[in-house]
This record gives sequence, C-alpha cells and structure tokens, in this order.
Amino acid sequence: MITRRLQVLGLALAVLACGAPAMAADTQVAVAANFTEPAKEIATAFKAATGHNAIMSFGSSGQFYAQMARGAPFEVFLSADADRPKKAEQDGLGVTGTRFTYAIGRLVLYSKTPALVDDNGAVLKTGKFQKLSIADPVAAPYGVAAVATMNKLGVYNTLKPKIVMGTSITQAYQFVDTGAAELGFVAYSQVINVPGGSRWLVPATFHAPIDQQAILLYTGQNSVAAKAFLTFLKSPASLAIIKKYGYEVR
Repeated sequence: MITRRLQVLGLALAVLACGAPAMAADTQVAVAANFTEPAKEIATAFKAATGHNAIMSFGSSGQFYAQMARGAPFEVFLSADADRPKKAEQDGLGVTGTRFTYAIGRLVLYSKTPALVDDNGAVLKTGKFQKLSIADPVAAPYGVAAVATMNKLGVYNTLKPKIVMGTSITQAYQFVDTGAAELGFVAYSQVINVPGGSRWLVPATFHAPIDQQAILLYTGQNSVAAKAFLTFLKSPASLAIIKKYGYEVR
C-alpha cells in the first residue's frame, strides 16, 4: 500500500513539473551610466513580469566596449550611442539583427546654484565660473554632445581651461553635485527629478542625436533571460519608464 501511494505521489509530482513555468534565469547587462535610474526600474519590472533577473553594471559605453572586446561576460549591451552597438555587430561581438534604439537622450547644462544657468545657456559666454564638468568625449557620447554644443555657441576654445572631465556621465554629474564644478553638462535623466538649482535643456539641434542603442551580445545568444530582457525593453511598461526620465522614444 505504501509503495502504491509513493508511485501515485511521484506521478503527481511529475505532472506538476511538466506544467511548471521555465526556471528563472539571470542575465548580465552592461548599461550606459546615464541610463542608471530607468534601468533599475526596468529591471524591477522585468523581474516582476518574467521572474528573470537582469544584473546591471553601470559605466561609460567606451569602457564597456573595451571590456567586451577582452571577453567580459556581458550578454546585453545598452549603450549611450549607436556607434558602439554597430561596431559590436561588425566585430562579431553582437548578434546581427538584434540592435535597436531604446531611448534618445537629452543633454542639459546644470548647476546646483539657483539662477547661475539661464534659459539660453548664456552663462557659457560670460564665463563667470571656475569649473565646468563634462563626460570624457572619448568614452561617453554625452561628452561628444557637450563639446558639439560648446562649438555651436563658439565658446569651446575659450572654456577649455575650465573643463574637468569625468570618466563617465555619472562622474560628470558628481563633480557638480559635490561642488567640484559650479556647473556641468549632464544627462537630463540625471536631474529631471532633482529639485532646485538651475538648468538649460540643450536644444536637440545643437548636437547629433543621442541615439542610445541596445544589442544582444554573442555571449547571450542562447540566454532565455537576455532575449526576454530585450523584448521587455520594447514593452509599453518599459517605454513609460524611459519617457518618465526625460528620454524620447521611437
């Protein structure tokens, strides 16, 4: 009788196992520093919706690319530009056909000091400050946009001695936040929810579009969680989070 009951129990457990959802998995995601806060929210929503974990690493797009070229085990790359995902595709690091624009970034000139930054960025022409922070344009697309903006205004060469460069847009913001620089070019998403201070949202026509693209890396081509994350990134839930942080979407 006991043996019979064990057989029935074993059969019941087998049936339940067949009908159970797939096991939750982890995926390693390299995320451009400017997208830190929305990425955290998206990862939380992703886990709630799918059970999978998106384990985020944040930094500059250029540094991430160098790491990936040396074999870093990232499965998904959320860059701050389109150039590096394209290069990943060309260099055989990314899966062809998986690249897409997940957000369009906006640049802002920001200061913690009220009234220092005016609505037209004229403070850059007066030069009445000691330090201006930007992200390193070699590694960070927002740094490229900052330089383009200053060139557009004809002030780049004049301001060069006052520029302090962060290794990423996160460090560029930290310079302003800690007072190491009176103002700086940062991502709009970094300050959209920060009260006080003063800011100038740079017109999108002042620099090339900051198309932020995502791509599935070859290390993640067989990862269910990596593929699911990229699919979720295009979902209405994700798009709502992205727009909430001041990004534009297509």
